[in-house]
Amino acid sequence: MSVLPNRDRQAERREATRREIVDAAWEIARRDGLAAVTLREVAAMIGMRSPSLYSHFDSKNAIYDAMFGQGWTRYLDEMRQHVLPAAPREALLSIAEHFFAFALADPARYQLLNQHAVPGFTPSEAAYAPSVEVMGLLREIARGLGVTESADVDLFLALCGGLLDRQLANEPGGDRWLKQLPRVIDMLADELGLPGPSLRSSR
Repeated sequence: MSVLPNRDRQAERREATRREIVDAAWEIARRDGLAAVTLREVAAMIGMRSPSLYSHFDSKNAIYDAMFGQGWTRYLDEMRQHVLPAAPREALLSIAEHFFAFALADPARYQLLNQHAVPGFTPSEAAYAPSVEVMGLLREIARGLGVTESADVDLFLALCGGLLDRQLANEPGGDRWLKQLPRVIDMLADELGLPGPSLRSSR
């Protein structure tokens, strides 16, 4: 007969409370913007006194830190599960479209993860770690597609990020800049000599 290990119920309750706090912070950020996240607002949303909140997060930046780590961890999980086409051009386009979808689904999250939108906030090493894993995985995938130079990966990120920033700034619910992705990926693929038919002609 196997004996189950003793559960640390106090730690479980503490972790559940931290998740509730972070969820409330995201709700405030999505409703009113990242700057609206304060310890007082978060405490009020979950029915907790502000001093009690300090036993879980000692500052507003500590909450941002947890949000940052959670956001990149979620994208890393999605990235690992995302199945790519075999053709290099189609694969690059799929990576770009997947990140577009992730960003457009939650603009507040994208701002925190990618735009340094909170003055004075710098993520901790632990919270930053999943974003480093994302970049490592992206470079590994890119090498398999024939994009071997770091500068070429940087260019891919800059082109896609520029379009994404325009989309979010000017038409967050639309697809005006999203529709430019096949053209941009074709231009990059042509520059890098990647094989395959034009993406624009196939759509």
